[in-house]
Amino acid sequence: MDFSDAVPRPRAAIVGGGPSGLRAAEILAAGGITVDLYDAMPSPGRKFLVAGRGGLNLTHSEEMAIFQTRYRGGEPRWPGLLAGFSPEMLRAWARDLGSETFVGTSGRVFPMEKQSSRLLCAWVARLRAKGVRFHMRHRLVELSRGPLAVFATPDGRREERFDRILLAMGGASWPRTGSNGLWVDVLRAHNIAVSDLRASNCGWEVAWHPEFLRAAEGMPLKNIVATAGAESVAGELLVTRHGLEGGAIYRLGAALRTMDSPTLHLDLKPSQSLEGLRRVAHEASKVKRENSPVLKIPAAWKLSPVARTLLQWHAPATGDAAAFVKAFPGPLLGPRPIAEAISSAGGVCWRELDKSLMLQKLPGIFVAGEMIDWDAPTGGYLLQGCFSTATLAAQGMLAWQAGNSGQEG
Repeated sequence: MDFSDAVPRPRAAIVGGGPSGLRAAEILAAGGITVDLYDAMPSPGRKFLVAGRGGLNLTHSEEMAIFQTRYRGGEPRWPGLLAGFSPEMLRAWARDLGSETFVGTSGRVFPMEKQSSRLLCAWVARLRAKGVRFHMRHRLVELSRGPLAVFATPDGRREERFDRILLAMGGASWPRTGSNGLWVDVLRAHNIAVSDLRASNCGWEVAWHPEFLRAAEGMPLKNIVATAGAESVAGELLVTRHGLEGGAIYRLGAALRTMDSPTLHLDLKPSQSLEGLRRVAHEASKVKRENSPVLKIPAAWKLSPVARTLLQWHAPATGDAAAFVKAFPGPLLGPRPIAEAISSAGGVCWRELDKSLMLQKLPGIFVAGEMIDWDAPTGGYLLQGCFSTATLAAQGMLAWQAGNSGQEG
C-alpha cells in the first residue's frame, strides 16, 4: 500500500509579496513545499509595479568583478550571493516568463516591453498554477518560535504555525506600496539587531537662492562630476525646489550619510582642467560681467545656462571663478524623507543571520531582500540583490527541511 499521500507536505509561509517573496515562493513550490504567501496590501508586487513606471530595470550587464562592488553592507557575502543567482540567471528567468530582455546604452538590462505589469501578471499566474496560496490584507504583528506568525486581518487576529517562514517585507521606502518598516519592532522584540532604516537613492535638500530656483527649477545639470569625500561619480543632477535629485547623488548617498556636514562638490566642467580654464579666461579678450553682483564668468568657458546661473547666485562675488567651476561646494541640509526614497538602507544586521540567511535567534525563520542591512545604487542592483538573497534564503529553507540547517556564517 502506498502511504505517500498520507504524509503531509511541509508548509512554509512567505511574508511579503514583493520580488523577494515571489522569488522564494517559486523555489519552495518547485521543491515540494506547500507555500502560503501573506501580504498587507490588497495585491502582490505593488512596489515592483512602481519600479516599472520608468522602465523596469531588472539588472545590469557590467562585469561581475565590478558588479559585486556596488553593494555596501555584507560585502564578503555578495560574491556568493550573486553567483547563486546571477544577472544572466535573472535574464533567463524573465525569458522563461515570456519577457525577453535587452541591454540599454547605459549597460542596464530591461524587459523588451519596458513594463513590469505584464511580467508580474505572468509571474503570479505561474505561482498560482504551482499551488502557491495568496493571502492578502494580512499584516504580520508577532513572531515566535515554532515558528508561529500572528497576522492582523480584516477579520481579526489570525495565528498560524508553519514548518518554515521567510520574511521579505522590504524596507521603508514607498510606504503606500506596503513597504513601511513596521516589522522592525517585531524583530527587535526578540533582541534581533536591526540598524535604523534610512533613506537611500533619494534627493538631498539644498537651501537654494529664490532667484536661482526661479530660473533653474526642473532643469538638469548635465555632464558634471559630483564628489562626496573620496568618491566621485560622473553624470547629471536635476534641480528641484527642495534640492538635488538624480543618479549621481544617489550613488553618493552612502558616502554623504557618513559625513557630519554633508557636502557635495561639483565639477561643472570636467572636460577641462583648472589650469585650462584659467588659461582660457586669461586669453579671452573680454570677460563679460553677468547681470548679478557675483563672479565674472568668461563666455569662452561654455558653461551650461544652469551651471552659469548656479555660480551667479551661489558663488561668492570675489575669488577664483575657475576654482568654483571645478569644485563648486554645495552644502546639503540632509536627505529627503524616506517615504520619497527609491530604497532604504539599514535593516537586519548580517551578524544575526547564518550562511543561509536564517535568523540564528529564531531557528526556521529566514530573511531576504531589503529587510537586510545592505544598500546599492539604482541601475538594476536593487532588484538583483532582492532576487539573489531570496534565492539563497529559499534554498536554505529547503536544506533546513532536509535536515541540513547550515552553520553560522
